[in-house]
Amino acid sequence: MSEKHQVQVRRIYDDPVNSDGTRILVDRIWPRGISKDKAELDDWLKDLAPSSDLRTWYSHDPDKFEEFSRRYRDELKDDDHAEALKQLKDYAKKGKLTLLTASKRDDISDAMVLKQVLDKK
Repeated sequence: MSEKHQVQVRRIYDDPVNSDGTRILVDRIWPRGISKDKAELDDWLKDLAPSSDLRTWYSHDPDKFEEFSRRYRDELKDDDHAEALKQLKDYAKKGKLTLLTASKRDDISDAMVLKQVLDKK
């Protein structure tokens, strides 16, 4: 019997906890005010982040999240994102995974879309 992977989304500004498992930053830009030591990352998959055009259009407007999610999922299918998405899926197969974002609301972030993509399978 195979155990389903566990994926959670947290803000990079929250203190790391033992239950985080593998910690992956999925933002394109390094978060302000966070040192690399404090972040305690296992990896930074910046190539997985949405395109600059999509991020600018979305601007974390809750009313646009559904459309953002659809467009971002389309972007994840392109060659630019494929290798990074494969890496993320490999991490997920190994156990507990925490996707980190600097977004003020992690529930409407690209990290949440990635969690949904990983949980779908």
